[in-house]
Amino acid sequence: MFIAANFMAIMDTTIVNVALPALGRDFAVDTSGLSSVNVGYLVAMAVCIPVSGWLTHRFGTRRTTLTALLLFTVASALCATAGSMPSLTGYRVLQGVGGGLLAPVGMTMMLRAFPVAERLRAQKYVMLPTAVAPALGPVLGGWLVDTVSWHWVFLVNLPVGALALLFGLWTLPDFPGPGAPRFDLPGFVLAGGGFAAVLSALTRAPDRGWGSEYVLVPLLGGTALLALTVPWELCTPHPMIDLRILDDQLFRTTQLSLLPMGAAFVGVLYLYPQFLQTGLGYDALHSGLATFPEALGMLTASQLASLLHDRVGPSRLMTAGGGAATLVIVFLAIGVGALPSLVLYPSMYLLGCSVGLLFANGQNAAFVTVPAARTADATTLLNMQRQLAGACGVALAATLAAGGFRTGLLTMAGVSGCACVLALRVNDRRVRDGYRADAAQDAPDESMRMGHAADP
Repeated sequence: MFIAANFMAIMDTTIVNVALPALGRDFAVDTSGLSSVNVGYLVAMAVCIPVSGWLTHRFGTRRTTLTALLLFTVASALCATAGSMPSLTGYRVLQGVGGGLLAPVGMTMMLRAFPVAERLRAQKYVMLPTAVAPALGPVLGGWLVDTVSWHWVFLVNLPVGALALLFGLWTLPDFPGPGAPRFDLPGFVLAGGGFAAVLSALTRAPDRGWGSEYVLVPLLGGTALLALTVPWELCTPHPMIDLRILDDQLFRTTQLSLLPMGAAFVGVLYLYPQFLQTGLGYDALHSGLATFPEALGMLTASQLASLLHDRVGPSRLMTAGGGAATLVIVFLAIGVGALPSLVLYPSMYLLGCSVGLLFANGQNAAFVTVPAARTADATTLLNMQRQLAGACGVALAATLAAGGFRTGLLTMAGVSGCACVLALRVNDRRVRDGYRADAAQDAPDESMRMGHAADP
C-alpha cells in the first residue's frame, strides 16, 4: 500500500508539468500564472512534512497514513473537476497536504516493520516509486493529454488510491507512537513556514530570476525562519522536529551524502529531456522515453545493493555509486549531441544504477543506529532533505541552462562528485555494530518465545 501511495505522490510532482500548456489554454492563463499549480502542491508538502512525526506519535501510523491517502485521492478527484485556476490551485494544495504525509509516515512503517538486517530486502520494493515515478510522470502525462485531456493526469490517481485505501483498511498494521507531547506551535510555524518559503523561492527562481522580489523575499525570509528553528527546537522540551537525531553520526553523514546526490540527479533529469527536445529535436514523449532507462537502472541497483552490502560495505558502495554517476554525467555533457542517440539509453541506465547504488545503501545505513521509537523523527528529516535537494537541483540546473546545457551538466557532475567524497565518511564499522546490536536485541526475545513454547 505504501509503495502505491508514495508512487502517486511522487509522480504528481512531474506528471502535471506536461499538462500545463493545456491548462493555460483552457483557463486562459499565461505561463507565470500556471506556476501556482505546482508551487501550491510543493509548498503544501513542505509544510506538512515537519508535522508528520508529531501526527505519527499522536495518532499512530495506520490512521495517519489512511487519512493522508484518502485526502490525496479525494483532492485528485477535485482537481479533475476544477473549473478555474484558483480552484485547481486550492485542490492542489489539498493534494500536497496528503502527499506530504504519505512518504515520511509510510517510511516509518517500513522501518518499524522490518528488522535492520532485512531492510535492504524491503528497499527493492520501496525504491520503486522513487525510481520509476519521476520518469514515468512525463511519459504518462504526455500520452494522457494528447489522447484524452488534462483531466486524466488527476483521474489516473483515483483507481490506484481507492485500491490502496481498501487494501490498507484490510491489512495495514498499526505502529502506535510513544504518545504525542504538547504540539510545538512555534516550531511548526518556524520550520513549516521557513521550509515552505525556501522551496517556493527555489521553484519560482528559474522563471522569475533570482533578483525578483517573488524569489528574494521568500528565500531570505524562509532562510531566517529556518535559522531560528535550530535554537528553538534544541531548547524546547517537546520539539516539532527533533534535531538531536543529528547527533547520530551515521545518520548525519549519510544525509550529507544523499543531499548533493539528490540535487545532482534531479538536476540532470531536468536538463537532459530539455536538451533532447531543443538540441536534438525530440518531442516530449520520446524525450521521456529516452530518460526512462534511469528508472530501470535504479531498480537494478536496489537488487545489487542487497547482494553486495555485506561483502563490500555501504561506504564503498556509496562511493563507487557516486563516482560512477559523476563520470556518466561528464560523459553526457561531453558526448551528447556528438554520439549516436542509441548511446544515450545505456548511459541513462548506468546513471540510474550508479545513483541507485548510493541511494539504496545510504538510506539503509542512515537508520541502522536510529532507535525504533525515533524513526518518525528521522524520516521527517530525511524527507525534508529529499525535498530540499530536488528543489535546489532544479533551481540550479534551470539557472545554469541559460549558459548552455553542457555547463549545467558539468556543474551537476561537480555536485555529484561532492556526494562521492562525502560518502567516504560513512563508517562501515558503525553499520556492522548496529547490525550486531539489533541481532542481540532480537535474540532474548527469540529465546523467551522458545522457552515459553517448552513450558508444559
